[in-house]
Amino acid sequence: MTEPIPYVVTLGTAGGPRWWSDHRGEPRAGIATAVVVDGAWYLVDCGYGAGRQASRAGLSMTGLRGVFITHMHSDHVVDLPALLLFGAFELKDAAPEAIPVIGPGDRGKLPPLSPRAVRTPDPIAPDHPTPGVGGLLDGLLAAYATDGNDRIFDSLAKSPADQFRAEEIALPAGCGFDPDERVAPSMEPIVVHADERVTVRAILVSHHPTAPAFAYRFDTAAGSVTISGDTAPCENLVRLAAGTDLLLHEAINLESLARQYTDAEMLQATMDHHRRAHTTPVEAGEIATRAGARHLALHHLVPSHDSPDVWERATETYDGILTVPDDLAIIPFGQPAAATAVSAAAGR
Repeated sequence: MTEPIPYVVTLGTAGGPRWWSDHRGEPRAGIATAVVVDGAWYLVDCGYGAGRQASRAGLSMTGLRGVFITHMHSDHVVDLPALLLFGAFELKDAAPEAIPVIGPGDRGKLPPLSPRAVRTPDPIAPDHPTPGVGGLLDGLLAAYATDGNDRIFDSLAKSPADQFRAEEIALPAGCGFDPDERVAPSMEPIVVHADERVTVRAILVSHHPTAPAFAYRFDTAAGSVTISGDTAPCENLVRLAAGTDLLLHEAINLESLARQYTDAEMLQATMDHHRRAHTTPVEAGEIATRAGARHLALHHLVPSHDSPDVWERATETYDGILTVPDDLAIIPFGQPAAATAVSAAAGR
């Protein structure tokens, strides 16, 4: 019997903590990707609107088998409260097994202060300033306790605390990770989830100073997809994506992004971050070529309203299939899918 062709749905394609639009002025949802395999689906990142977009794509919460967070930036987790609280009602008749929310652990210390700073700012939550996914879930449930307890006690709803569980990724002993100095030391991919449909591997990527930050690869019987998360060009990502059928990689246009800022101090510090923590389309093409990826799709577009011509510069360094998908595009992956056109409004 032929295996169903797996596919991704680009639930949201914009990156960054802003409400972006595309080049036509149409809103783009925040970064979130559904990996759909044989009737089940797996969510990678939970950007603005992810839950609603999943509903629009016809993806039921009862089919969700795992949530994978690449890193703790707000544009990747901002819709997690909706998933926990709204999704709980869709899950009321589901099997009792909790859905894992897999991702980074606590950074362990505050990031280094920008050398451009003229004063030392006061940290938020100084007693626990850098939580990972475990601290995030605990904090969200505590923040929404009034709502949750009303529904649990009055409406006899199931508790989101029983429907979702955090799984922080344990790094291999001796890998050399340091959240300041070595955010992506050379390593082999590690298995972070496996079931009858997929094996999911993770690897550290370079998104300084946000660390740990991960890319994920989903291997199925029919094909593979690798999702970069936010990263600068990184040898670990090339290793993880080797021979992948589909590479979904972030892309940034530094020149256009710089024009978004009017505060000179913030502009300089923010652009310092973007230059060392993100990837241009040309660089993404180089990574796809080196990895031998059969299909490259660019997402987490920053700024997402730039012309498609900007993102298509990846063809300068990559001669395979290139897609610049819109929100809710469907992209099959796997050998039988190589010649299949991307559905929805998927760019080129």
